[in-house]
Amino acid sequence: MTGQERGTGRFLAKEDGVFCGVDIIREMAHLLQVNVTIHIAEGTVVTRGTLLAEWSGSLQDILSGERVALNLVQRLSGIATQTRQAVEVVAGRIRITDTRKTTPGLRMLEKHAVRVGGGYSHRGRLDDAVMIKDNHITVAGSITEAVMRAKRVAGHTTPIEVEVETEAEVLEAVAAKVDIIMLDNRTPAEIKQLRQLIPPHITVELSGGITIDTLSDFVDSGADVISLGALTHSVTALDISMKIEGGKKDVI
Repeated sequence: MTGQERGTGRFLAKEDGVFCGVDIIREMAHLLQVNVTIHIAEGTVVTRGTLLAEWSGSLQDILSGERVALNLVQRLSGIATQTRQAVEVVAGRIRITDTRKTTPGLRMLEKHAVRVGGGYSHRGRLDDAVMIKDNHITVAGSITEAVMRAKRVAGHTTPIEVEVETEAEVLEAVAAKVDIIMLDNRTPAEIKQLRQLIPPHITVELSGGITIDTLSDFVDSGADVISLGALTHSVTALDISMKIEGGKKDVI
């Protein structure tokens, strides 16, 4: 390659899914100093063979950015696709959220992909909310003590969530006047039973071991939110490729 060849790189979907990555393609085109045309809007359901976008200009520049762009767009589209599948399963009866189990350096992008797929964002940062988990309870000595410590330092607008596993822990969390109770690794039957102990003003979140395949079992459990770490930590990328056209040296 002489560096003078010019042509077009076409982003093509190789399987059905939800397209996510318009800003990645556009911003990388700017960095590479190539022209960009977006053919499909963010969040569109695409089928195999759909032309998503095009870069045109120096093929050397296009090829230098091809793999980075594809890696990011494939991953984000995979997240958006899996999120859409989860959202369709629950059909508006319960809210689907992500978790903080994201790829280092890609949290904002991956959480954006979840929203594109129709899901919601859980905490983006540790200080977005207080989440008291089993290790925090162990250190503090009890749920009551952990919540009291959190309330002493957190602002009045900061919600407090507690992860529980047993009926006794549910009752203690309710008595501590938390905002959100997370039922972790419970069966649908157990969740329905524990939900009866929790006042309606306290949000109930489910987490732990729930997958797309088992999601439908939890929809009518009485919970308000299901957080799925699998949306980001073990998602399968959507198959997207770049097809190069052109390559002949410009005639001056």
